Amino acid sequence: MAALLPVASIPARPVRAMGLEFPNPVGLAAGLDKDAAHIDAFARMGFGFIEVGTVTPRPQPGNPKPRLFRIPQKEALVNRFGFNNAGVHAFVESIERTQWRGVLGANIGKNADTPPERAVDDYVLCLQQVYRIASYVTINVSSPNTAGLRALQEKDSLETLLGALTSARETLAKKHGKRVPLVLKISPDLVREQIAAIAESVRRHRLEGVIATNTSVSRDGVKGLPHAEEAGGLSGRPIRNRATTVLKLLKEVLPADVTLIGAGGILSGGDAAEKFAAGADLVQLYTGLIYRGPNLVGECASAYRGK
Repeated sequence: MAALLPVASIPARPVRAMGLEFPNPVGLAAGLDKDAAHIDAFARMGFGFIEVGTVTPRPQPGNPKPRLFRIPQKEALVNRFGFNNAGVHAFVESIERTQWRGVLGANIGKNADTPPERAVDDYVLCLQQVYRIASYVTINVSSPNTAGLRALQEKDSLETLLGALTSARETLAKKHGKRVPLVLKISPDLVREQIAAIAESVRRHRLEGVIATNTSVSRDGVKGLPHAEEAGGLSGRPIRNRATTVLKLLKEVLPADVTLIGAGGILSGGDAAEKFAAGADLVQLYTGLIYRGPNLVGECASAYRGK
């Protein structure tokens, strides 16, 4: 295995987005460090930003094991973790112990046993708890592993959720003297009409960014392979095109000042370049990091040519 490149050798590719300064546009996607327990270690890999979570108000074990499966023939994973995490209070304490002071995203969600009509309360509580220590906050409404969560992407539900969160943000901004950007993470399994409706909500509520995308419930590209039919979200190479299509559609319908973060199927510098060409201002890695290792960070940073 190739030696890990020192952070100093990661090419400087500064990006300004959402009012934040990123030393390079390559980030760690949420889900790998759910409890914000390993931020300093990931920072040594040279990421331009790190997103931790998804965190929920109360601790929860997630779905029963086994819940993570590799499909190496296609450089893919299927996971059904189900937001396993130690809860938002432990999450904040972990971040407070961190030495790294780079751009940090906090990804928030709802507890599995919170009824749909109370989901907004979970998101608002998490926003209130992480606001002080996050560079930006991601609203996760697209994981397929918490029952009913994806329904929050539907027009009326999303309007209610974003209305509550942006209202809470105004109160928090006055309290803390800073306006923390809000980012929405969406599914790769949406059709054009759904994407257009989501984009309208993003514009109306003046969110600063969108992540395209989360994992997929489709099994296109892996059918017939071992573990392909396991329940959960598919990530890695098979969803690259699907995620990039969502990214392109968002670029068409959102104003230029909304930051687009490309995720899904990035396993090479060329894949990152494809996301940038499709409209991404930033990119995030997860499955690619599993298959390619930390040197993928520098490879993807090198692919950025600016806007």
